[in-house]
Amino acid sequence: MQTTGNTILITGGSTGIGLALAEALIKAGNEVLICGRREDKLIEAKQQFPQLHTRVCDIAKKSDREELYQWVTSEFPHINMLFNNAGIQKEIDFLTGASGLYDEDSEIETNLTASIHLAALFTPHFLQQKRECAIVNVTSGLAFIPLKIVPVYCATKAGLHSFSLSLRSQLAKTNVRVFEIAPPIVKTELHREAKARKQSQRGIEAPVVAEAVLKALENNQYEAIVGQARTLKGASRIAPQFFHNLLNKLAAG
Repeated sequence: MQTTGNTILITGGSTGIGLALAEALIKAGNEVLICGRREDKLIEAKQQFPQLHTRVCDIAKKSDREELYQWVTSEFPHINMLFNNAGIQKEIDFLTGASGLYDEDSEIETNLTASIHLAALFTPHFLQQKRECAIVNVTSGLAFIPLKIVPVYCATKAGLHSFSLSLRSQLAKTNVRVFEIAPPIVKTELHREAKARKQSQRGIEAPVVAEAVLKALENNQYEAIVGQARTLKGASRIAPQFFHNLLNKLAAG
């Protein structure tokens, strides 16, 4: 897959992994669009990288996703890459019932439904392009071995992993490539906002993930498991329950 001369949309692109991806892809010679919920963060990103095209969008909302698609395809008809990167992570204790499950920040809508819907919207447009296109889904090492204090987050990432496999099979004979990037804990806002992320100081830097993404694209490595996430993927094949218990003990420790 070419890593230069593309027109790329990155969801959740104003901070963290998304912004690191935007920077790396701009430097590689691509036209990059980012979207996010917070206008102030988008402004900061554009000040840092004036080449960026930005759009305020809450991808948890179906109408926002549809408006985003219409804007992108009308203003940037040569769009050929979609990065489903936006994600949120919340601690949810099911012992207390549904508290926090259905609030304004829906993990299911943001992490899973939005990625599926955007892939459905953009795939027909990509199929009409006379060049290679790509859908890149950012999952997590927790897709393979879940952490009990963030159960919905883990479930959405496992679902996105499964969806990536199926979509890749469906599009295998087309011009659309489907990549999955599964990072470990990364030093971003996602892992700094709750006690569950107290191990975040051990996380890798977002630019490391961006570098791994570019290498995966260059080498057509459709499933790129980054850093310690490889350990979780391997553990899921050997003794998932044992490593699930071990991971949760380490997180609690």
